[in-house]
Amino acid sequence: MGRSRYKIFEPTHPHFVTCTILHWLPIFTRKESVNIILESLKFLQKQDNLKLHAYVILENHLHMVLCSDDLQKSMESFKKFTAVEILKLLHKENATTLLDQLSFYKKAHRQEKTFQVWEEGYQPKLMQNDLILKSKIEYIHKNPVKRGYVDEAVHWRYSSARDYHGEEGLIEIDRFW
Repeated sequence: MGRSRYKIFEPTHPHFVTCTILHWLPIFTRKESVNIILESLKFLQKQDNLKLHAYVILENHLHMVLCSDDLQKSMESFKKFTAVEILKLLHKENATTLLDQLSFYKKAHRQEKTFQVWEEGYQPKLMQNDLILKSKIEYIHKNPVKRGYVDEAVHWRYSSARDYHGEEGLIEIDRFW
């Protein structure tokens, strides 16, 4: 998956990952596109023993802290499946402007495909200790606040911030505290 200088040396330990839509295009502005992400994660929780510790989905990227039996395999499955489903949704909705952009900005070496949905890689960073882990989870939850979308992290629907405040979120989370 992609050309990355990031390597996974501890595939079953929690990692902070970022997945970005090609050219930062705003794909996740409707619940249907966000549901593709959530449903894929739910499937991987069952299929790959994926443990999702924290997440946030914004209009053009997402951050997660997660681990699985084989993180690289899980991330490859996630990005491949979600790309196919997002393209199906965009075709169904006749979102020609976004489709044209996903074709135009596609990397030149990806000649076998008409479209590219995700930027290459996902920048996995091993969570080496509890302090780093806690700071990454706080960063994830504060992302919509920092962008000015909400005043409090728990108000952002597509985030695990609610789970960490004792409320039920949209997907099962393996909390650290």
